[in-house]
Amino acid sequence: MPNPEIENNFKYHSPKVGQPEKYTAIREKAKELAYLIEETCPNSREKSVAITNLETAVMWANASIARNK
Repeated sequence: MPNPEIENNFKYHSPKVGQPEKYTAIREKAKELAYLIEETCPNSREKSVAITNLETAVMWANASIARNK
């Protein structure tokens, strides 16, 4: 028997009305924070991890919009 959560998480989710604007808003706010990190933090492994985790947060936030009604 198929698992509904697995089926949902591994299928294509075409954008629905209003979703692209939400994706854009999340990316824009994350970009603001990325610039703050870039300007404030010294170049380091920690800075790289902060940027990577910010990118990850955007990805998961967008996935939450795409995967849930």
